[in-house]
Amino acid sequence: MKITVIEIDDAQEEEIILRCHRSSAAAAQFLGGSSATPRTVAGTKDGQIYRLTLDDIYYFETVENKSFIYCKDAVYETRLKLYEFERLCQGSDLFRCSRSMVLNSGKIDHLSPSLSGRFEVTLVGGEKVIVSRQYVDELKKLIGM
Repeated sequence: MKITVIEIDDAQEEEIILRCHRSSAAAAQFLGGSSATPRTVAGTKDGQIYRLTLDDIYYFETVENKSFIYCKDAVYETRLKLYEFERLCQGSDLFRCSRSMVLNSGKIDHLSPSLSGRFEVTLVGGEKVIVSRQYVDELKKLIGM
Protein backbone atom coordinates (compact mmCIF):
# COMPACT_ATOMS: atom_id res chain seq x y z
CA MET A 1 0.00 0.00 0.00
CA LYS A 2 1.34 3.40 -0.99
CA ILE A 3 0.93 6.31 1.44
CA THR A 4 1.34 9.90 0.25
CA VAL A 5 1.38 12.92 2.60
CA ILE A 6 1.01 16.41 1.13
CA GLU A 7 1.44 19.42 3.37
CA ILE A 8 -1.07 22.21 2.71
CA ASP A 9 -1.44 25.75 4.00
CA ASP A 10 -3.84 26.64 6.81
CA ALA A 11 -6.44 28.09 4.43
CA GLN A 12 -7.11 24.68 2.81
CA GLU A 13 -9.30 22.00 4.35
CA GLU A 14 -7.59 18.80 5.52
CA GLU A 15 -8.74 15.64 3.77
CA ILE A 16 -7.99 11.90 3.85
CA ILE A 17 -8.79 9.73 0.83
CA LEU A 18 -8.34 5.95 0.97
CA ARG A 19 -8.45 4.21 -2.41
CA CYS A 20 -8.68 0.42 -2.30
CA HIS A 21 -9.79 -2.34 -4.64
CA ARG A 22 -12.36 -3.51 -2.12
CA SER A 23 -13.28 -2.84 1.47
CA SER A 24 -11.17 -5.11 3.65
CA ALA A 25 -10.20 -5.73 7.24
CA ALA A 26 -6.77 -4.22 6.51
CA ALA A 27 -8.33 -0.96 5.27
CA ALA A 28 -10.68 -0.85 8.25
CA GLN A 29 -7.77 -1.44 10.62
CA PHE A 30 -5.79 1.33 8.89
CA LEU A 31 -8.66 3.76 9.35
CA GLY A 32 -9.00 2.80 12.99
CA GLY A 33 -5.32 3.43 13.65
CA SER A 34 -2.40 1.09 14.06
CA SER A 35 -3.40 0.25 17.62
CA ALA A 36 -6.81 -1.03 16.54
CA THR A 37 -7.41 -4.63 17.47
CA PRO A 38 -8.97 -7.00 14.95
CA ARG A 39 -12.63 -7.83 15.45
CA THR A 40 -13.18 -11.05 17.35
CA VAL A 41 -16.04 -13.42 18.03
CA ALA A 42 -16.40 -15.95 20.85
CA GLY A 43 -16.71 -19.63 20.04
CA THR A 44 -16.91 -22.67 22.30
CA LYS A 45 -15.26 -26.03 21.80
CA ASP A 46 -15.07 -28.86 24.35
CA GLY A 47 -16.45 -26.57 27.07
CA GLN A 48 -13.74 -23.95 26.49
CA ILE A 49 -14.40 -20.44 25.16
CA TYR A 50 -12.06 -19.14 22.44
CA ARG A 51 -11.64 -15.67 20.89
CA LEU A 52 -11.52 -16.01 17.11
CA THR A 53 -10.50 -13.20 14.77
CA LEU A 54 -12.52 -12.72 11.59
CA ASP A 55 -9.40 -13.48 9.52
CA ASP A 56 -9.20 -16.98 11.08
CA ILE A 57 -12.78 -17.85 10.13
CA TYR A 58 -13.41 -19.80 6.91
CA TYR A 59 -17.20 -19.66 7.22
CA PHE A 60 -20.09 -19.32 9.65
CA GLU A 61 -23.10 -21.61 9.31
CA THR A 62 -26.42 -22.20 11.01
CA VAL A 63 -27.79 -25.74 11.12
CA GLU A 64 -31.03 -26.70 12.92
CA ASN A 65 -31.07 -23.53 15.08
CA LYS A 66 -27.42 -23.93 16.10
CA SER A 67 -24.58 -21.73 14.85
CA PHE A 68 -21.08 -22.93 14.03
CA ILE A 69 -17.80 -21.21 13.15
CA TYR A 70 -15.49 -23.17 10.86
CA CYS A 71 -11.77 -22.44 11.04
CA LYS A 72 -8.75 -24.18 9.51
CA ASP A 73 -8.48 -27.03 12.01
CA ALA A 74 -11.52 -26.74 14.25
CA VAL A 75 -15.25 -26.10 14.45
CA TYR A 76 -16.63 -23.89 17.23
CA GLU A 77 -20.19 -23.37 18.38
CA THR A 78 -21.49 -19.86 19.05
CA ARG A 79 -24.65 -18.23 20.35
CA LEU A 80 -24.65 -15.61 17.59
CA LYS A 81 -27.46 -15.65 15.06
CA LEU A 82 -26.66 -15.41 11.36
CA TYR A 83 -27.86 -11.80 11.09
CA GLU A 84 -25.74 -10.79 14.13
CA PHE A 85 -22.64 -12.40 12.66
CA GLU A 86 -23.31 -10.80 9.27
CA ARG A 87 -23.60 -7.37 10.93
CA LEU A 88 -20.31 -7.95 12.81
CA CYS A 89 -18.57 -8.78 9.51
CA GLN A 90 -19.54 -5.62 7.61
CA GLY A 91 -16.49 -4.11 5.94
CA SER A 92 -14.53 -7.36 6.04
CA ASP A 93 -13.92 -10.18 3.55
CA LEU A 94 -16.85 -12.17 4.95
CA PHE A 95 -20.14 -12.09 3.02
CA ARG A 96 -23.49 -13.87 2.95
CA CYS A 97 -23.29 -16.70 0.41
CA SER A 98 -26.51 -18.58 1.11
CA ARG A 99 -29.56 -18.63 3.31
CA SER A 100 -27.63 -20.17 6.20
CA MET A 101 -23.97 -19.29 5.61
CA VAL A 102 -21.46 -16.40 5.69
CA LEU A 103 -18.24 -17.13 3.78
CA ASN A 104 -14.74 -15.60 4.01
CA SER A 105 -13.74 -14.59 0.46
CA GLY A 106 -10.12 -14.37 1.62
CA LYS A 107 -10.08 -18.16 2.11
CA ILE A 108 -11.17 -18.99 -1.47
CA ASP A 109 -8.66 -21.06 -3.44
CA HIS A 110 -10.66 -21.22 -6.68
CA LEU A 111 -14.23 -21.17 -7.94
CA SER A 112 -16.25 -22.33 -10.91
CA PRO A 113 -19.76 -21.68 -12.24
CA SER A 114 -22.31 -24.31 -11.28
CA LEU A 115 -25.89 -25.06 -12.29
CA SER A 116 -28.66 -22.43 -12.21
CA GLY A 117 -26.35 -19.41 -11.84
CA ARG A 118 -24.69 -20.65 -8.66
CA PHE A 119 -20.94 -20.87 -8.06
CA GLU A 120 -19.00 -23.73 -6.52
CA VAL A 121 -16.20 -22.37 -4.34
CA THR A 122 -13.24 -24.42 -3.18
CA LEU A 123 -11.65 -23.11 -0.02
CA VAL A 124 -7.93 -23.18 0.79
CA GLY A 125 -8.35 -26.41 2.81
CA GLY A 126 -10.12 -28.15 -0.09
CA GLU A 127 -13.66 -27.88 1.25
CA LYS A 128 -16.35 -27.04 -1.32
CA VAL A 129 -19.15 -24.51 -0.73
CA ILE A 130 -22.01 -23.50 -3.01
CA VAL A 131 -22.76 -19.77 -3.39
CA SER A 132 -26.46 -19.18 -4.12
CA ARG A 133 -27.24 -17.19 -7.23
CA GLN A 134 -28.66 -14.18 -5.33
CA TYR A 135 -25.25 -13.75 -3.60
CA VAL A 136 -23.04 -14.28 -6.68
CA ASP A 137 -22.85 -10.53 -7.43
CA GLU A 138 -21.42 -9.86 -3.95
CA LEU A 139 -18.86 -12.63 -4.47
CA LYS A 140 -17.82 -11.15 -7.81
CA LYS A 141 -17.34 -7.72 -6.21
CA LEU A 142 -15.22 -9.13 -3.39
CA ILE A 143 -12.88 -11.08 -5.65
CA GLY A 144 -12.71 -8.42 -8.36
CA MET A 145 -14.56 -10.14 -11.21
